[in-house]
Amino acid sequence: MAVKLRLARRGAKKSPFYHVVATDSRNPRDGRFNEEIGTYDPNHTPARINLKVDRLEHWLKMGAKPSATVAQLIKLARKSAAQPAGR
Repeated sequence: MAVKLRLARRGAKKSPFYHVVATDSRNPRDGRFNEEIGTYDPNHTPARINLKVDRLEHWLKMGAKPSATVAQLIKLARKSAAQPAGR
């Protein structure tokens, strides 16, 4: 089973909201998934990214491959977590 970390779309028409999920690569985009590991809300400036870091690391250690978009979100989340809160 090839596990992927990818986005599952929720939200209304023209107002997207995404869940970051771990799923079998053969499942459809909004179909069944193994675990929800975070959210992404592009409707705010800057976009809100919430990830469960411990579960994210677990799935990456298990060999899950992130999609290109999720890889960028992980990079942004780690970068923002490293910055001091006052900036």
